[in-house]
Amino acid sequence: MSSSEARRIHIEAWQISGMSQAAYCREHGLNTKTFGNWARKHRAGQVIRSPALVPVTIKSMPMPANTICLRDQGDHVLELPLTISPHWSGSC
Repeated sequence: MSSSEARRIHIEAWQISGMSQAAYCREHGLNTKTFGNWARKHRAGQVIRSPALVPVTIKSMPMPANTICLRDQGDHVLELPLTISPHWSGSC
């Protein structure tokens, strides 16, 4: 479970508990000021979310035969040699 998901669960549990924020925080060992910030961001729709996977389109472009080039929809480019280990990207 991500930390933003845990925050959302705490906020929703507090909302249905009928408890004050201070009482909920005492019962769950949470810092009241931190919890208040979470609740404020949640109300404002600014809950920080974990990074998500984005679609990647591979287009044919002239380039050296020994590299692969990945571009996102913006200006980001990742150019890698074909000799790079598949373990470099980590596990999914």
